[in-house]
Amino acid sequence: MTTRPLVLGAVAYDPKVVTIWDGFRSWLREHGLAVDHVLYPHYERMVDDLVAGRLDLAWNSPLAWLRAGRLAAATGRSVRPLVMRDTDRDLTSVVVVRDAAGITTIADLAGKLVATGAIDSPQATLIPLAHLAERGVKVQAHRFDVGVGLHGDHIGGEREAARALVDGEVDAAAMLDANHLLFVKEGVLPAGHTRVIAQTEPYDHCNMTVVDTAPRAAVDRFAALLLGMSYADPRVRHLLDLEGLTRWESGRTDGYQVLSAAVDRCGFYGPDGELWMPAYHP
Repeated sequence: MTTRPLVLGAVAYDPKVVTIWDGFRSWLREHGLAVDHVLYPHYERMVDDLVAGRLDLAWNSPLAWLRAGRLAAATGRSVRPLVMRDTDRDLTSVVVVRDAAGITTIADLAGKLVATGAIDSPQATLIPLAHLAERGVKVQAHRFDVGVGLHGDHIGGEREAARALVDGEVDAAAMLDANHLLFVKEGVLPAGHTRVIAQTEPYDHCNMTVVDTAPRAAVDRFAALLLGMSYADPRVRHLLDLEGLTRWESGRTDGYQVLSAAVDRCGFYGPDGELWMPAYHP
């Protein structure tokens, strides 16, 4: 065991988060690494604690990763993405319309009412709205602010946006590509009655962020253990299923440019990690 446990932060966006990190903690201890976890109500508090050195690691949303990098640079610290899920790479967002609405091109969305997720959702608000704006398509956004502070981890806002589209309350709805498929499977979006009118460039999602004050040897051991987890191991398979991955992969930084540009376009965070969006209250 290490002389002190690594301290990891995670946001409690769902009750299953307790099960996931309790399970990972036990598995890591069985493999000789002590890790404690601290659960947070929203990402902004967790990022503050990570950069201040009160945490060694944080399971960050993509938006939290961006803020951690900006805040760390402004305070003389540095952070890096240690690992990420295989499902965190190369995601896209889509804008969906009703098939019978007569909207055939992205330009047809100009002036239309587009339902989005929460104000801080990268995949269902920031990235798709920036995608439209970059193409000169100005729309009216109708947000569904479910789980503000959770950075889109709670997909309730996206599901409400999809329902608003089906009910004819809006002209289009923005959502994660994978959630679009999920909503069709659930029947929230009736099969064959909607279609994708726009799709964003690929981007990356969550990562395990480590701050430079963390003990290097313990962090390296932590990364090696996660990267060595096997989906074939029944002790961790159910935990991996709950966390939505089949394997851990090394972290990378080149998948966050799309979100960074969207954040700058709407003024969500300042260059030093300040909370600039007036309507954002986590």
